[in-house]
Amino acid sequence: MENLRRLLFAVSVFIVAALLFAWWRHGQEGYGAINLLKGEKPGPASLTPPNKPKIALDELPLLSRLNDEFAKISAAVQPSVVSVTTKKTVRQAQKNWNPLGSVGSDQVVPSLGSGVIISKEGHVVTNYHVIEGVQAADIELSTNDNKKHLTLILGFNKERDIALLKIDSPRLNFPALNFANSDDAQVGQIVLAVGNPFGLSGSVTQGIISARDRHLSDSQFDYLQTDTVINPGNSGGPLVNIRGEIIGINVAIYRGDANTTSWQGVGLAVPSNEAKMVVEDIQAKLKESAKQTSGVTSSTGKGYLGLEVSSEPVEIDPVWGTSRRGALVTDIGDKSPASEADLRQGDVVTKFQGMAFRSPADLLQIIRTQPPGSEVKLEVIRNNKMGDIIARLGTRPDVAQ
Repeated sequence: MENLRRLLFAVSVFIVAALLFAWWRHGQEGYGAINLLKGEKPGPASLTPPNKPKIALDELPLLSRLNDEFAKISAAVQPSVVSVTTKKTVRQAQKNWNPLGSVGSDQVVPSLGSGVIISKEGHVVTNYHVIEGVQAADIELSTNDNKKHLTLILGFNKERDIALLKIDSPRLNFPALNFANSDDAQVGQIVLAVGNPFGLSGSVTQGIISARDRHLSDSQFDYLQTDTVINPGNSGGPLVNIRGEIIGINVAIYRGDANTTSWQGVGLAVPSNEAKMVVEDIQAKLKESAKQTSGVTSSTGKGYLGLEVSSEPVEIDPVWGTSRRGALVTDIGDKSPASEADLRQGDVVTKFQGMAFRSPADLLQIIRTQPPGSEVKLEVIRNNKMGDIIARLGTRPDVAQ
């Protein structure tokens, strides 16, 4: 009898709880146990998204502004970046024996790169390796508005991997970017790389300048290092600062593994000052040879002394009556023109051919622009004495024929 009383009590509690739940849930959306007991079929599942974001923009004013600024820079720069598509015909060797001799077939190999417009007339800077071995007729430039253009090859500097092209168009209002002073580039500075990676035109990636002047020597060129994502197809595209100016021309990526072709966190760019110097050298030669149609080859980058200097300039006391800055020689190459001229480690070069320079990097750039075989005079301070050293420039080892 006691067990029956307990059972009735439990059933009564369950019924009361069910009725209370049904009353509470009356008018509520959704399908529950009561609906199931009533034999009702479930309706369409409801989906109620939140009506506002977790964080409002006015709660993060600095990030909100930074977000808008990056978008502003990208929008300003993208119209000046072009995709460079080339077609190169490669002869494929005949693998099987042929009684008529080895006969190969021609195969057209496409290649992708990037470039940047630097004038209203449509002059374009890109890497030389992007157009190497092809004729102008095999180059197609695609601007940001998806229009395709024929191009002219005005000249190039193979050693510095810079080429100057011209969009074959009478248009005189192309959107162009100007060169920044790469001597002012600082490690940690925010930069954006714009280009055509893997054929995805108009791609923008953001990072910083990781290092600069890593190899401050006149025997090899210096590059800006960046952690901005750079992949195949970015070559020739601009590395720009937050003002939308060209601080460098993207040229290569670091490959720790020979089988790796994608970004490894290290990209290299030709400093804008050197790219600009190549452009000016090509323009000067074009003016001298106005009737030349096949383009010119820049000789910039062949002069060589074989010295290394400190990246930081030496401040010169005005009492010396010379330039305010000098370059401290940190190393001299064996059997180099500098060694033969008796330049020594610890010398401070204050002038080159009677000209002052702004920084040690400028001195090295001036040396590179001189033709090999030239006799040059360097003003040098050694052991608190000033004197002149006469040297004869050689040819940079990596460009010697």
